[in-house]
Amino acid sequence: MAVWLETLCTWVWGWPMMGLILTVGALFTIRLRFIQLRGLKTGLKTAFGPQTESGGATPFRALCTALAATIGTGNIIGVASAISIGGPGALFWMLVAGFLGMATQYAEGLLAVRYSGPQGGGPCIYMEQGLGRKGRVMAICYAICAVFAGAFGIGTVAQVHGISAAVARFFAPDFQGTWGLWLFGAYRPPAVVLAGLLVTVATAAVLLGGVERIGTVAETLVPIMAVGYILLTSALLLWNWKALPMAVGQVLTGALAPKAVAGGAVGSVFIAMRQGIARGLFTNEAGMGTAAIAAGMVRGIRPDRQGLASMTGTFIDTIVLCTLTGLAIVVTGAWQQGGDGVSITNTAFVSGLPFTPSFSRFVLMVSLLLFAFATVIGWHYYAQRCLAYLTRGSHVAEQMYRWLCIAAVAVAPYLSVEAVWQLADLTNGLMAFPNLLALLLLAGTVVQVTEGT
Repeated sequence: MAVWLETLCTWVWGWPMMGLILTVGALFTIRLRFIQLRGLKTGLKTAFGPQTESGGATPFRALCTALAATIGTGNIIGVASAISIGGPGALFWMLVAGFLGMATQYAEGLLAVRYSGPQGGGPCIYMEQGLGRKGRVMAICYAICAVFAGAFGIGTVAQVHGISAAVARFFAPDFQGTWGLWLFGAYRPPAVVLAGLLVTVATAAVLLGGVERIGTVAETLVPIMAVGYILLTSALLLWNWKALPMAVGQVLTGALAPKAVAGGAVGSVFIAMRQGIARGLFTNEAGMGTAAIAAGMVRGIRPDRQGLASMTGTFIDTIVLCTLTGLAIVVTGAWQQGGDGVSITNTAFVSGLPFTPSFSRFVLMVSLLLFAFATVIGWHYYAQRCLAYLTRGSHVAEQMYRWLCIAAVAVAPYLSVEAVWQLADLTNGLMAFPNLLALLLLAGTVVQVTEGT
């Protein structure tokens, strides 16, 4: 399975997909006259300023729900994996994708409100209403991919696997797979099994409470974990400030000449670019349309204002959080050690923070646990909205899907790490394509609404 899955991921994430992502972001950046720079201040005020209830979600709740889904293992493990494979230059391309993605996510948020109906808005709605019959086909394809991704891809398996890896790194760093509990064809230490059970129970408690409980938990959890992680990684960079200029130089040099940084060990510019863009989309999801699902539930707001509020999600997720993680990994030299994303980030925290190794590993474990759990609940909000679109709001289908997702959370710790990330990348790409195509076809509407308000 792993061979054909890897081949399929490589095909999906080849130059055509990366070119499409960058083209859409560049198109909106130019046609909207660098809305990322002009509108960021207004977007932050809209998202974090006084909120008015208008019979739906507020911009702040929509942003927190979107951030709950995007701030996950990709911000920690994904960044580490990208830099390990593509070198420090991967961080540069991640930021390029993030900057262009801000314009893309502005368009998604705007269209979500512009075409919002009684049941909310999102990619499925603006595809169907904005593009007619062909949009209906695209919407069905998108919804099917989102439902699958929520249960088996980025929304569940990748996140819970990240939790398991962090728990194993802390409680059983010397685990060789020959002791512990044997489940689903794999040995796992008791700590991982217990963590999996606790996450499963917590996920069930939130998901079975419906979308309202998901929004409440996201609105409470996201600000705490985001601010805490920003303070933690900022402290690491301040503690290692003397190495910071060299790290920035490695990122810039590695973007165009990776061999000059790593002596040829990381391959070509294409590898750095591919890793940066792929992991950038994994973390901020700009172009995938997911944040538009949350934005479509906002009422009583101008489409352009919601677009600006949605845009701040990519700024916080990629420009802020991924930059902090990436610089921490480059500053400490952890990216050169090899290994998986958890071990690389673990090395960065242990060597870069002025704490004991045990405490640093514990902090990383807690960060991963909170980030991944938030992503699980946020993504299941998306998946349930797409399922409702496919089944016309069937309560039976919704309940069955919730239990399926809970079961997926339970088995996720026992899957191989390679298959986990390949499956996550594949579902990302399959969702991104119809949404990016719809954004291109509706670009004129986005520009017209922006200029008319």
